[in-house]
Amino acid sequence: MSAVGKLGFIGLGVMGGRMCRNLAEKAGRPVVAFDVDPTKAAALSGHGVTAAASVADLVGQVDMIFMCVPGEPQVRDVVFGNGELLANVRAGQTLVDMTTATVEVNREVAAALAEKDVAFADAPVARGVPAAENGTLAITVGASDEVFEDILPHLKCMGGDISHCGGVGNGQVLKLMNNMLIFQNVTALAEAMAIATRAGVDRSIVFDILSKGSADSYAMRKHGSHMVSGEYPDDQFPVTYSMKDIGYALDLAEKCGVDAQSAKYAESRLKLAAEKGYGNYYSPVIYKLLED
Repeated sequence: MSAVGKLGFIGLGVMGGRMCRNLAEKAGRPVVAFDVDPTKAAALSGHGVTAAASVADLVGQVDMIFMCVPGEPQVRDVVFGNGELLANVRAGQTLVDMTTATVEVNREVAAALAEKDVAFADAPVARGVPAAENGTLAITVGASDEVFEDILPHLKCMGGDISHCGGVGNGQVLKLMNNMLIFQNVTALAEAMAIATRAGVDRSIVFDILSKGSADSYAMRKHGSHMVSGEYPDDQFPVTYSMKDIGYALDLAEKCGVDAQSAKYAESRLKLAAEKGYGNYYSPVIYKLLED
């Protein structure tokens, strides 16, 4: 594998923009970025990021490419479609896909790149916008040992807990399971809050007291706090993205022969929240289904 010079970053959304900024500030190497919205790359110029005119332009300039786009359709478009990444890569490059997508697309992309002697890793991220901002993301990586060691110093610019999960696709498997469990927990928390408050307990103390017992969890402290305050941001992981991820998890469950009933119920809550007009809000907004 050739020495790494310039780094590239494709996808500068709510998560990707912050991740790219951290990479540019900490990696000690030039970073070139591209987004379909050119203003997003321009906004990072003060952090040492150079804007590329297209995916092809970016690929032609860099040695290692990081990508964080909304989901599987966008991955396919960047790699196989209009983005023309596959058509422009060269031997010795590495693509690190940090998108939450599907295991199938990760392995399909990896196989196509391998034919051009281009390395691949799936490295989806968890912990949300605050961790993307602070560079403390949890990153689950599917890659060969060699590729993992090669990309690890750059992942450390964006994440605090980085786990090598095995071969290509395994990082995605564990990210999907992480999100599936979060959505199931959020659904249970909404029900617990509704029952407790209707039974006469003040909303401000429900999760504070429950967190002192064996029911305590990260989801209770992080997501439950929004059910207490009644504030559901529209600039964090929304219901629509949650539906995408739990859909990917349920597709994987079906392929593995697992009837994931709890996940199916959580998906139904998310779908109802979207139907009620809450699709753009942070996923704990499903509490409003019970509060209303």
